[in-house]
Amino acid sequence: MSGHSKWSTIKRKKGAADAKRGAAFTRLANLLSVAAREGGGDPEMNVQLRMAIDQARAENMPNANIDRAIKRGTGELPGQRPPESVTYEAYGPGGVALLVDCLTDNKNRTVSDVRSAVTKRGGSLGETGSVAYLFDEKGILKVGKTADEDELILAAADAGATDVAVAEDAYEVETSRQDLAKVRDALAAGGFTVQGAELAKVPKTEVPVTDAKTAEAVVSLVTDLESLDDVSDVSTNADIEPELVGG
Repeated sequence: MSGHSKWSTIKRKKGAADAKRGAAFTRLANLLSVAAREGGGDPEMNVQLRMAIDQARAENMPNANIDRAIKRGTGELPGQRPPESVTYEAYGPGGVALLVDCLTDNKNRTVSDVRSAVTKRGGSLGETGSVAYLFDEKGILKVGKTADEDELILAAADAGATDVAVAEDAYEVETSRQDLAKVRDALAAGGFTVQGAELAKVPKTEVPVTDAKTAEAVVSLVTDLESLDDVSDVSTNADIEPELVGG
């Protein structure tokens, strides 16, 4: 999971395009609607929806907006359809692989925008299945650095976590997709400060990027993709040391 921690550091250094976009209520509403459509409107039974609600509340989204987005996803608002979720697979500079998750009401527009961003940086879109097999979907929990590392490792293991990594500003606890909520609740009950929870596509193996020019090109591509309105997340198997990337 080292790559996930490195990317967290790189995004902070580069200004984190997704951080400013995370405040956009339209994007958050789309996440809520899709989660509700795919797993139902009860956050106790739908981990993805529960995480989307937590994210929306962290961005101070009004409860009325949250409720409306959920009802749009469950079909309780006549005439309003949630966006579709679609993932595009691509190759970037240095042969790195990328998964581009999108929420869209117009696939033609979205694929055109994604293709333009990828080709601009010297990459190309891949066929369905050409990249996805390189990744596993995992749960990632961020735990405050005030926690004792040894105690956290023991508690996480007891709760069913698969790994604990140290990032600059937090510990990152990895779980299977199905155990994310269980591990989060167990750590919170144990007194640990859980700062966030997400489902992430973690590469099975990473592609080392060792020169600054290629590293900057890969990071620029990820930043370009994340700036697109329809893009909700970008995953890559690039292994880049944060020191290679300028601030």
